[in-house]
Amino acid sequence: MSEAFRLGGWGMYPTLICGLMLVGAGILYAVKPQRRFVPLLFAVGTMTFISGLLGFTTGMIRTLLYVGQVGPDERYLALIGLAESLHNVAFALVFVMLAAIAAGIGTARSARSRAAAA
Repeated sequence: MSEAFRLGGWGMYPTLICGLMLVGAGILYAVKPQRRFVPLLFAVGTMTFISGLLGFTTGMIRTLLYVGQVGPDERYLALIGLAESLHNVAFALVFVMLAAIAAGIGTARSARSRAAAA
């Protein structure tokens, strides 16, 4: 995991910060499934995914800038840059998945409490 974080570059840091906030919001919703937390989940989830995409995009820009400086027989290095850049997106998706699981638990708890009240 630490190797993937290193390979992802600087974009992993904002993704980590946003992702931790997202998982925190998901856990909050799982514990207290109230409608007022749904916009928070949506906003922080969007922020997390966009942060991962930004890291990917800047990594690909950097990779493609340097591909022109190597010989034609070494242009396969762009694939290595692509792989490194994709770590940002994968990291963001892990956080989104964890938060979705927590939100699903909150939704199930909310539905169960409404059914019991009816």
